[in-house]
Amino acid sequence: MTETAAKPQLLDVRNLRIEAVAETGKRLTLVDDVSFTLNSGEVLGLIGESGAGKSTIGLSALIYARTGCQITGGQIIFRGHELRELGIEARQSLRGAKVAYIAQSAAAAFNPAHTLYEQVCEVALQHGVMNPGQARADAVRLFKELDLPNPETFGNRYPHQVSGGQLQRAMAAMAMIGKPDLLVFDEPTTALDVTTQVEVLASFKKLIRDHGTAALYISHDLAVVAQIADRIMVLRHGKMVEEGPAARILQQPSMDYTRMLVAERVAAQGSNFVAPHAEVDKPILSTRDVIASYRSGPRVIDNVSIDLMRGDTLAVVGESGSGKSTLARVIVGLLPRQAGDVVFAGETLPPRLESRSKDQHRRVQMIYQMPDVALNPRQTLLDIIGRPVAFYFGKDRRAVRERVEELMRQIDLPPEFIARRPGELSGGQKQRVCIARALAAEPDVIICDEVTSALDPLVADEILRLLRRIQDQTGVGYLFITHDLGTVRRVANKVAVMYKGQLVAYGPTQQVFNPPFHPYTELLLSSVPEMRADWLDEVLRKRRKVIR
Repeated sequence: MTETAAKPQLLDVRNLRIEAVAETGKRLTLVDDVSFTLNSGEVLGLIGESGAGKSTIGLSALIYARTGCQITGGQIIFRGHELRELGIEARQSLRGAKVAYIAQSAAAAFNPAHTLYEQVCEVALQHGVMNPGQARADAVRLFKELDLPNPETFGNRYPHQVSGGQLQRAMAAMAMIGKPDLLVFDEPTTALDVTTQVEVLASFKKLIRDHGTAALYISHDLAVVAQIADRIMVLRHGKMVEEGPAARILQQPSMDYTRMLVAERVAAQGSNFVAPHAEVDKPILSTRDVIASYRSGPRVIDNVSIDLMRGDTLAVVGESGSGKSTLARVIVGLLPRQAGDVVFAGETLPPRLESRSKDQHRRVQMIYQMPDVALNPRQTLLDIIGRPVAFYFGKDRRAVRERVEELMRQIDLPPEFIARRPGELSGGQKQRVCIARALAAEPDVIICDEVTSALDPLVADEILRLLRRIQDQTGVGYLFITHDLGTVRRVANKVAVMYKGQLVAYGPTQQVFNPPFHPYTELLLSSVPEMRADWLDEVLRKRRKVIR
């Protein structure tokens, strides 16, 4: 964070109003009378739940509104110029050169057919601020500043050849090469594991400080925003709730909604551990010395053995590439194991999905990270949730509808939503539909693969409570894959810590998360952001002492 008192004003947003326009002509207000200022070199954090208007406000700084949306009121004054009065060419000249955008999903933002050099240098070449040689040299300089490996040759790679954290930093280089005065960070670390998030946050903070760039930092995680923002503005339902210095918002929030956000984040840090159940029965699901790899490559799962008891939650944690989701793919048969056994209800499952029986498929279900990808946008909720009911139990249309309505009530969605499609639901509602679809098969085990990582904290907490209630009602066991250790404390009886395809720690959550730690477990725990502004600097000092 920087000292901004004597710096000139860069951005002045006054009474901003943004509306969505439906095909029927009906208007919905997304941003309602929001005003704020931003000085050069200053960082303003935008905080709020899904649908609060954070990203919509951030994009307005580029004089951009998503399809179906319009900036219908207010002023956006940048360096003394009213941006809403600019023509199309002037707006295009602004984007990338004066105001740049860093998206949440770097994988979706990069073109897989072009090298990183081509894409990072494109902005500078398009705006004519550099020739190709200068742009390439500047890209290498930015790669060095962002601590990317082998900066002289890093740009020769394609997007799929680098990690998620490296790609996110490459996007920062792409945004900075045009030397903008303002950066808009739109949830840039939400999809990253905690260890990678620390590295990326540190790179962003250093970039802002060294270049004196102003920034709007959009997030739903107060602890993350606390590491980088000078001021925080809290939003809800498109309106500003309160705004002030970051320290004051974190320590002395004045509005009830802000106090609720702070309380939820603090509770996530200090939750009591879930007590392990007495293991009097045989596990419902076990892996025994499982080994797996992709084609003839190195082992991605290396002698992993775990047990899940009926009615328990076993969390599998680790950084990106540690093997968490790959283990899930092995369990369900999407990636056939090379050695070892997967035992379900006392029966060894065939390695391949297609070799398993219909009932074996039914009894182990998955809920995926991104409901937008997992749900067919053309189908109604009746079709989506009803399909496993008809497929596994052979029920007729009337019985399917009755069962879907029952499941809708179970996940706290109104039965009248049955005719809606995914595009008419919020992020949290879509994830509830994914849960209902899994429950429709009446499984014994549900694999939850990062099911709350894309949700804001309040909605994520609602989903966790729902999953716990369903578990109490049905006795279903959860294999809970996550990089959020705060979530692990709240939901898991046991935890398995994975690193490079191997188990490095395994046991009751309280035991694994208390000293003596395995060094990697300690690294994970120390990487969970805390609600204080000096946390990032402190953890970086500690990380330099850890030998990886």
